[in-house]
This record gives sequence, structure tokens and C-alpha cells, in this order.
Amino acid sequence: MSSWSYGVILAIAGVVAIVLLVDLVRDRSAQDAHFIGLAVLEVAVVAQLVVGAVALARTDREVEGAVFVSYLVTVVLVPIVGAFFSLAERSRVGTTILLLAVATVAGLELRLWDVWVAGRG
Repeated sequence: MSSWSYGVILAIAGVVAIVLLVDLVRDRSAQDAHFIGLAVLEVAVVAQLVVGAVALARTDREVEGAVFVSYLVTVVLVPIVGAFFSLAERSRVGTTILLLAVATVAGLELRLWDVWVAGRG
């Protein structure tokens, strides 16, 4: 797995989180711009899923394959589930749900990187 994809995803998550936090403080419900940011994040994590699966198949590291793949899949599912629940609650709570989803993606990314780096031996 490459460090650039890790950095790009954390940067996107950070920008989206700041926008969501500002709108949460302004007491705004989830807007289309929030979902566009979440969609950009989703495209990045889907690309990471593909790159990560290929990297896992080509590496000779001692990486816990099942754990690594489960983190990759979970990172892809979190923004989708967050968007679904946010659409169900079209109030300030929906914005909070999106913020939690983005924060969860960032946290999972940190753990995903730890699992990958631990395989260096």
C-alpha cells in the first residue's frame, strides 16, 4: 500500500470534517455539498481498496491478510452507512452523523496503516 493514498485520504477526510464541523456549529442540516465531499472520500477509499488488495497480493511481508482486507472493506462501507443514516435524519443530527463517519474513516486509516507497517517485520 502506498503512503500517498493514505495521505490523500486523510487530507480529504480532514477537509470534509472541517466543513462539517463549521456547518454543525452554524446549526445547519446536511447539505448537498457534504454528500459531494463524502462521495469524493468514497471514491478515494474504493481506489485504496483496489490498490491495497493488489499490494497485499504482491507483497512478501508478514501482513495479517484477513485483518488488512477487513479494514479495507470497512473503510469503504463507513461513508455509505453514514450517508444512509444522515439522509434518514435531515436535521443537525444528520450533519453530526456525517462528521462521525468521516472521523471513523480517519481512525480506520490510521489503524490500516499500522497493520500494513507492522508487516515490515
